[in-house]
Amino acid sequence: MADMNFSLERIDVINLFAEDFAGTKSFYQEVLGLPLTFDDENTAVFKLDNMMVCLTDVSAVPELIAPALVASPEAGSRFMLAMFVDDLDAACSELARHGVALLNGPVDRPWGMRTANFTDPAGHIWQISQDLE
Repeated sequence: MADMNFSLERIDVINLFAEDFAGTKSFYQEVLGLPLTFDDENTAVFKLDNMMVCLTDVSAVPELIAPALVASPEAGSRFMLAMFVDDLDAACSELARHGVALLNGPVDRPWGMRTANFTDPAGHIWQISQDLE
């Protein structure tokens, strides 16, 4: 990157907005098993190995992103979070045990991955993938 006084070589935090903040926070803790490292009435931060997910109650988002607008979940998806797992079928079974319905999959993809997609209660799409090699 040319002439920048800071580095943009990695993403440290993914910020997600949730209408059902309590339900989505519970999903991340109880279903995905992510460790909660900070929370208050509008924010919950979960630590992964290489980054953090910051879940924010949608009511607190307008002041954070103004003048941009918060899109409703009905507007459609604009991104997908993806994670690699060692055993996709076992991961899908564990999600089903928690009542999580898959959007699609498991399916073997032509690029050598087996994938399955699901949503959190706020409508964010997650993909879990296993290398077929």
